[in-house]
Amino acid sequence: MSKLEHIQIPHFKLEIGKTVTLKLSYQLFGKPLGSAPIVLVNHALTGNSNVSGADGWWKDLIGTARVIDTQVYTVLAFNIPGNGYDNFIIEDYKSFVAKDIAALFLVGLKALKIHKLFAIIGGSLGGGIAWEMLVLKPDLASHFIPIATDWKATDWLIANCQIQEQFLVNSSNPVHDARMHAMLCYRTPASFKERFQRTKNTDLQMFNVESWLLHHGKKLQERYQLASYKLMNQLLKTIDVTKGGEYSLKILDGIQANIYIIGVNSDLFFTAEENRETQKYLALTHPNVTYNEIHSIHGHDAFLIEFEQLEKNYFRNF
Repeated sequence: MSKLEHIQIPHFKLEIGKTVTLKLSYQLFGKPLGSAPIVLVNHALTGNSNVSGADGWWKDLIGTARVIDTQVYTVLAFNIPGNGYDNFIIEDYKSFVAKDIAALFLVGLKALKIHKLFAIIGGSLGGGIAWEMLVLKPDLASHFIPIATDWKATDWLIANCQIQEQFLVNSSNPVHDARMHAMLCYRTPASFKERFQRTKNTDLQMFNVESWLLHHGKKLQERYQLASYKLMNQLLKTIDVTKGGEYSLKILDGIQANIYIIGVNSDLFFTAEENRETQKYLALTHPNVTYNEIHSIHGHDAFLIEFEQLEKNYFRNF
């Protein structure tokens, strides 16, 4: 596994004006830094910097002879500070918004003397942070691939995050219970129907869908800290390049990268319709923006399941 590296960042100013000292950790895969085009990968809510290798959460896409070939590229992935992967925890999660993480990642790139990325790729929360990064630094990357994400949290997404917050604050088993609810947002009724068919687990005396949800709750509870979940949920609901409407959507027009938006037709979290609207808007001023769609019954999580379609969508544009 790639070694976990660290950058100490003192006196970092948050959007609310508060100054904090943070530790930013990262991993590198593939070609040595400075010897090849650099691809930055931003992880999703329960993800981390370990994107490739035997235990990499995106190993089907990133690795030797994979679509993001580590024999060709240098792949860089930061940990969102507070995700717990590097044992760094943030308790004051309400002080942070997605734009803070975007700005922090830019500071990290500067510390590594990286001035230009070949590509920036992000799924879900990671993609939202990537949109924020490109608004802050429009010439950051030559290519941008946002997957199952968007430049803002919709009312629907904010509502789901609020319910997650209630579980995380009020439940006696917060991570477990919040994860069970989240799985209903990440998948779809059709996905559940195909998988479970109303079958029962006779040993547990419950429906298999119930035992599956309990399993996912327990699994996350065992590896994920409450403080991390609270922070990631807070970041997810604060994705918004317009800063609450303070800026016009025209702020997206400055992005210089080729943009390859990839949505999921059944996504209940970052809906395909919202992705299409983003592409339609950007196409008015951006000749270099395209939209492709993963077709799957599995909803938002399709970006972690439908690897063959992701490769196809990637190669179609890249």
